[in-house]
Amino acid sequence: MEKLLPAKCSQELWFGILISFALCFILLSFDYSTFFSVNNGVNLLVNTQQVDPIGILKNQTLSITENQTLSITDQPSTESCSGRFVYMHDDLPEKFNHDLLKNCKYLTRGTDKPNLCPYFENFGFGPEIENNEGVLANESWFSTNQFLLEFIFHNKMKHYECLTKNSTLASAVYVPFYAGLDVSLHLFDSNLTVRDISAKELVDWLSRKPEWKKMWGRDHFLVAGRISWDFRRQTDDVSDWGSKLRWLPESVNMSMLSVEGSSWKNDYAIPYPTNFHPSKDIELVQWQDRMRKLERPYLFTFAGAPRPDQQSSIRGKIIDQCLASSTCKLIDCSSGGNIDCDNPASVMRVFQSSVYCLQPGGDSYTRRSAFDSILAGCIPVFFHPGTAYSQYLWHLPKNHSSYSVFIPVREAKDMPGSIEEILLGISEDKEFAMREEVIRLIPNLVYADPRSRLETADAFDLAVKGILERIEDVREVIREGKDPSIGFADEDSYKYTFPQTQEQT
Repeated sequence: MEKLLPAKCSQELWFGILISFALCFILLSFDYSTFFSVNNGVNLLVNTQQVDPIGILKNQTLSITENQTLSITDQPSTESCSGRFVYMHDDLPEKFNHDLLKNCKYLTRGTDKPNLCPYFENFGFGPEIENNEGVLANESWFSTNQFLLEFIFHNKMKHYECLTKNSTLASAVYVPFYAGLDVSLHLFDSNLTVRDISAKELVDWLSRKPEWKKMWGRDHFLVAGRISWDFRRQTDDVSDWGSKLRWLPESVNMSMLSVEGSSWKNDYAIPYPTNFHPSKDIELVQWQDRMRKLERPYLFTFAGAPRPDQQSSIRGKIIDQCLASSTCKLIDCSSGGNIDCDNPASVMRVFQSSVYCLQPGGDSYTRRSAFDSILAGCIPVFFHPGTAYSQYLWHLPKNHSSYSVFIPVREAKDMPGSIEEILLGISEDKEFAMREEVIRLIPNLVYADPRSRLETADAFDLAVKGILERIEDVREVIREGKDPSIGFADEDSYKYTFPQTQEQT
């Protein structure tokens, strides 16, 4: 019997080898793609070799960049997302969004940037700021371009917790058209057909979709990184500014969110992007605490350049008053100015050293600087209601005097004798209360990293909440049997008027 054992062991060994070989063959022949498809409502996304250089993978629910881990997103539950579902037209032809990014080096008209391409990095936040000179937080600060709101918003929407692929569930329909980037290519074109072609092709595509017929577009919205006036050319005069996007019959039924709204009721303003894009709630809390503890040796600050070609501009007089005051710090943003206004650390250092930051209008009513100053805990001083009060209704308090100072100035000739005296007349208690409110507002005005989900609502969350409420109001009108077109796109002629009396501080 002992002589048979080696033969038996040899047979068992070969049998084991054959079984192992068979299993390997089966596994190698198996189609692994089934593991990476959509199953039971769960999307499994993998990082492939074809990574988009600017942070977008086409036709995916999530954007995945190099060094990003695998992500799994569950379909939102009907209970938690009731009334909050948003359907996104991710089948929108790429010429309306993604193709514009491929031509980013041409997206410079109307900006002071020689090349916008670097600013599309990191989901539109731009290059990460590494040398912040001890002024900024160590993380989550980027060189963000103010014209990229629509790209940032699109990436945020890809991560929206109540995004649905079932349009019948949706309370709103998001159209990811990069309207601002598109119009920037043609703003100075003398051929009006070229200026308007994308807008006309867009609404033609939308009006053929089944989602359009649900409310004939009144549940649709888009986002623009430029002021809404750039899309409201009212004539066919070549010298008139902008495109006719917002005057097209179909577009009139839609709502637009942009950095500055017009006087029409279907345009809404949401904050300019700042350079701070936190990925954790603790980053916000730490930044707010830091702004509370700062010493502020300057009474007031102005950051900007004069507008000598605009007779009604008050900037020249503001600069004169600042230069004449020992308590004012001027950030000269003109060519050859005293501070590099493209360096966020340089600007934020001065804002953090100031109690008040002056915010006159420039080429338009609104300014990104207003949001930079609030981020620095600097109390904004406004001179026109169209700079903030009639704009950011979803993001700023209705009680304007709780967080800002208003000095009404209609024309340069109305400029008060001394801004310094007005600000010195504000009590310390009032100043402290306003600064606390300014610091409390910071989370409302930043666009957080789309790969994270904060407990605190950011500017994106408040914008989505606002547009959902707007559309629900339209549905209520329909349920009451009334015409939803009445008042939907009317002009509000009082939007930019001054109050009868100045708010007393």
